[in-house]
Amino acid sequence: MKTKIQELSTKYFEYVVDCYRQLHSHPELSFEEFETSQFIQNELTKMEIPFRAGIAGTGILGKIEGRNPTKKVIALRADMDALPVCELVDIAWKSTNENVMHACGHDAHTSCLLGVAQILNELKNEFEGTVLLIFQPGEEKAPGGARLMLEDGLFDELKPELILAQHVSVDYPTGTMGFLPGMIMASADEIHVKVHGKGGHGALPHLCNDTVLASAQTLVSLQQVRSRLCHPLTPMVLTFGKIVAAGAQNIIPHEVLLSGTLRTVDEKWRLEAKNHIRRIITDTCAAYGCTAEIDIPDGYPCVINNDEITLKASEFASEWVGENNIRKLEMRMTGEDFAFYTQQYPCTFFRFGIKGEVNANTGGLHSATFQMDEKAFKTGVGGMVWLAWRFLSI
Repeated sequence: MKTKIQELSTKYFEYVVDCYRQLHSHPELSFEEFETSQFIQNELTKMEIPFRAGIAGTGILGKIEGRNPTKKVIALRADMDALPVCELVDIAWKSTNENVMHACGHDAHTSCLLGVAQILNELKNEFEGTVLLIFQPGEEKAPGGARLMLEDGLFDELKPELILAQHVSVDYPTGTMGFLPGMIMASADEIHVKVHGKGGHGALPHLCNDTVLASAQTLVSLQQVRSRLCHPLTPMVLTFGKIVAAGAQNIIPHEVLLSGTLRTVDEKWRLEAKNHIRRIITDTCAAYGCTAEIDIPDGYPCVINNDEITLKASEFASEWVGENNIRKLEMRMTGEDFAFYTQQYPCTFFRFGIKGEVNANTGGLHSATFQMDEKAFKTGVGGMVWLAWRFLSI
């Protein structure tokens, strides 16, 4: 069967590349993936694969039934949203949507899953069980498309025994696959703050409650959450990347906006940290005569790979790419809404390398210069088909 899957991966390679270039040139932001969703629906229709659309807005669930379809049910997931980034890579399939770019490889994930669908659909009379194809919106934006699809009855009809998801990796060369059992990615919570005060003339600060100064001191004070309140051995990140103080050189604004992110790998500490953050913001702003509106919506929990499923997936993957091409992933402080699946089902989230000889020095994920080696689709498609086949066979 391995030889047959390799032949089919070669057969559909150009198809996957065409899908990728189409999607890359027409990126859409989170929960706005209308054309992307329609493109996927059109492709599944051509393949005569039944699907349910409109889940959590633009999400799709396809279904490929083999012989004895109730014997085993597995699910494969791909995200499909892009980022608010202006692409700086000069390629023929460059983004045609201003300030929107597939800078995280979700177009590659979707294209791979379409290729996987082609192959598994062609092999459906040769395996037992059912494969669910999850095309998911909004991975990059809270509350997360995974959460919303689950809440919208994604698995009401069929519940999978396991879920697999893959992600491109700029750290590893084309032809490699990476796995890590257990904790693999941190929780991710957004922090949004509005600091309110009495603005006015910059030359008359005694008549104002300085929102800019209060905000600056708040950002400094918040660092003690990591340095003094968090256990020294608990990984945590607290970063504020956006400050909007729409005053002028001689105007103190009435309002300052702050936005940041909290990351940790300890769910108990995550809750405690949020309370510390709220307290410090409130008390620091009050010391400057200001008030604060604080919004810390529930974000993504930690991504925890099922040990047994992940170890088996790594073993199966070594059969596909060779033991020398298997990498042990490092735990990362980045977040992923795939975490919501891992809370309810046995899952594994793995990566495949996309660093080729030509683009070895490309920009990283979420950068304006991100690009990938298209030869990696051979691994991204064939590897996932092989994993699906092996899991269906045990």
